[in-house]
Amino acid sequence: MKGDLFSSEHMVRPAVEPGMSVENAKCIKYAVNGEMYARQGAMIAHRGALQFERKGQGVGGMLKRAVTGEGLPLMAVRGQGEVWFAHEAQNCFVVEVEPGDLFTVNGRNVLCFDPSLSYEIKTVKGAGMAGGGLFNSVFSGHGRLGLVCEGNPLVIPVSEQYPVYVDTDAVVGWTARLQTSLHRSQSFGSMLRGGSGEAVQLMLQGEGFVVVRPSEATPQKARQH
Repeated sequence: MKGDLFSSEHMVRPAVEPGMSVENAKCIKYAVNGEMYARQGAMIAHRGALQFERKGQGVGGMLKRAVTGEGLPLMAVRGQGEVWFAHEAQNCFVVEVEPGDLFTVNGRNVLCFDPSLSYEIKTVKGAGMAGGGLFNSVFSGHGRLGLVCEGNPLVIPVSEQYPVYVDTDAVVGWTARLQTSLHRSQSFGSMLRGGSGEAVQLMLQGEGFVVVRPSEATPQKARQH
């Protein structure tokens, strides 16, 4: 067979070491030697002696997911081999989580992660049910986390002098030393008179970074993820 499709640009390369790597802009490869975790339904191909098993979140996590429509449905991948993950042709990125780090990320942006990382679903401080019940996954430990994002994300520095305000439907995640609260930028009366509708944002203060995708989730998209 000949043609551009079979060029080195598209041909997968053998893994040089176990673990996670970016295969291309839309796909992450994981060379499994033991165990790893990924979002359910994200596997697009695999080879080798691998087993896939649904992983529960525990009673508390499942309860929060039922209440809010958010969550992180996972599967465990065990054995030895290679597996490729993708989600709706979104762009893929790898985050290195180091000891002492905490990275808060929206569950819809999680693709896969090392078993050395732990996570728990938490309410975003300052955004209770009155603010839409924002539940995100907080990762800690030491390892790699694979993320997906519609388009190329913006990484915005946050400082004590310059807090950052983000749309709750556009935020991907943020680093440990940031405090969150809800910020109302427009009165209810202004909305009734034809305002933009951007009445509530998530305000982040402190020292760190916030990751934002260059689009907002539509109501249909938000339900699907």
